Amino acid sequence: MTKKEIVIDLLKEKTRTRSPVMPITMMFAADQTGSPYVEYAKDYRVLVEAQMATAEKFGFDHVSVISDPAREAADFGAMIHYFPDQPPAVDESNAFFTDKKRLAGLKLPDPLAGGRMHDRIQGVALFKQKTGDNILIEGWLEGPCAEAADLRGINNIMTDFFDDPGFITDLFELVVANAVNFAKYQIEAGADIIGVGDAAASLVGPQIYEEFVYPYEKRLIDQIHAMGGMVRLHICGNIADSLVQIGKLGAEIVDVDSMVTMKHARKKTGINQVLLGNVNPVTVVKNGTPDLIYAALQQCADEAGPNYIVGAGCEIPRGTSDENVKTFAKFAHHEKNTRYN
Repeated sequence: MTKKEIVIDLLKEKTRTRSPVMPITMMFAADQTGSPYVEYAKDYRVLVEAQMATAEKFGFDHVSVISDPAREAADFGAMIHYFPDQPPAVDESNAFFTDKKRLAGLKLPDPLAGGRMHDRIQGVALFKQKTGDNILIEGWLEGPCAEAADLRGINNIMTDFFDDPGFITDLFELVVANAVNFAKYQIEAGADIIGVGDAAASLVGPQIYEEFVYPYEKRLIDQIHAMGGMVRLHICGNIADSLVQIGKLGAEIVDVDSMVTMKHARKKTGINQVLLGNVNPVTVVKNGTPDLIYAALQQCADEAGPNYIVGAGCEIPRGTSDENVKTFAKFAHHEKNTRYN
């Protein structure tokens, strides 16, 4: 079986050859080819080379165009700071929607107009050209809460939930329409699954999540499915109180950060939800040993059951040893981890 088939069989057929291996790598991947991170984030060819080298070296079952959360915001016209060897960041002190009146009549950016979204689409297409159907290709975009925070500023958006809920719904309408359009072009370019990063959603309570965030995540996921794509939902942070709703979204994969136990995630999302994670990226993955990582992965697999994908709670940190990262694939291929077959 190809690596892609191993993942697809679990996600679509619920049959399991072994646990797929799908950790998030960004700066770690760039370091594998000695690429300054600004080049990784701004040039799809650098990103593709680094991702393919990383997947080959460490036995991953996917490649991804994830790099930073500022792509859509940049194409809307937000001010972005670029650094020589760190991820780009939105300038929240000069947020695009500091003046909320700017939202009225605003047109969506064109994902094919040569901006940062276009660069990501080109990355997906190059992956498809180079890998065909041998490995899962993962697109990426920002979820509604995360993108709204990028455009409005995280502190402003959190008060808007209470002070101006009408603005929130109008802004979420805009960013989800853009996300659907962005996903469409990534799927057409060859993405098998779309990662939806919605980190800001971990900062709201279950009531706000259910009222404001869930309906728009659900719409986005449903529309990605209608276009033939699958979804990996990644909300880093503590999502323990929102997991029941998250389990109803229909995402093929739900990432679980180390702040939430896999046992709790399984209980709240149900037996059929495929879970990914959730080894602590710093204390275990970067600062631990292969034996410690292996034991942590075994605990995750035991608590998650057969619908489980090997990964960390979030990004593999820069500076993690090769031996530690190779433990993910070593675990996935080990006999004990096939006991659910």
